[in-house]
Amino acid sequence: MDAEPGDAPTVPEVSHHPTRWARLRHQWNQRLQPGEQATVLAWASFTLTFAGLRALTHWIRAGHGPSGGGISLDGKHFHHYNLGIGMLATVAGVGLRGTERQRRHPAAAVAYGAANAMIVDELALLLDLKDVYWAADGRESVDVAVGCIAVGATVVAGMPFWPHAHRALRSGR
Repeated sequence: MDAEPGDAPTVPEVSHHPTRWARLRHQWNQRLQPGEQATVLAWASFTLTFAGLRALTHWIRAGHGPSGGGISLDGKHFHHYNLGIGMLATVAGVGLRGTERQRRHPAAAVAYGAANAMIVDELALLLDLKDVYWAADGRESVDVAVGCIAVGATVVAGMPFWPHAHRALRSGR
């Protein structure tokens, strides 16, 4: 049936059931205080950044990516802990001088976690002050330990949220 001149346009029917992401966001905001949300985001960012760095460095070491094994400036190798220190200084600056909205922005927590992962990933280099990144003496156990700590801390930090997140994602309404 064609619309007659002067007829009101038809409006498509909208579902009143929230999406899974909307339900998840609701549970996130209801179950976790802002400080708890920041903690979960920071630990999750640490975990993902640490895992990504390990994968990237192994990929570069296997002969892929930039020649020379990473970033170099004026012939000097630039370690990713330098980026982490710079990011950590930036987050500290936001914490000291930023507005309340900037300090509580999720990006601050994500940057904090990522910066710490960049530093922790090269902790052996910082402790010994020599490049022992690829030394075989226990490197694998350090990788596994830090990975387990990161995942465990993310889970523990979000304990008030995870059961409700699971229900929000499973429920059909």
